[in-house]
Order: sequence, then structure tokens, then C-alpha cells
Amino acid sequence: MLVDCQKKGTMSVEEAGRLGGQKGGRRTAETHGREFYETIGHKGGQKVRRLVQQGKTYEDR
Repeated sequence: MLVDCQKKGTMSVEEAGRLGGQKGGRRTAETHGREFYETIGHKGGQKVRRLVQQGKTYEDR
């Protein structure tokens, strides 16, 4: 059974997720700063590099 969100006066799951993402992103930026984003960006890049290398190794077999 589908529930009409407007009858209850609540927001949809999509709206709640969007709002939470906006608030959460601002909060993280305020509490962690630029170095945090540089660090996680570097870690992500290293992970991608390892995965690409593993893919190439797997292809060569």
C-alpha cells in the first residue's frame, strides 16, 4: 500500500536524503578542513591506481 507523503505532511525519502547530504557536507567541511579532503582524495586515487594495476595483471593472464 502506497502512502501519500503530502497527507502526512512529511518529506519524501529523496528530499530527506538531499537535505541530509547538504547539511552533512557543510558540517564535514567546517569540522575537518582542507587537509582532510586532500588526504581522502589521495587515498582514493591510490586505491584506483591499485585496482587498475590489478585489472591489467588479470588481463595479462
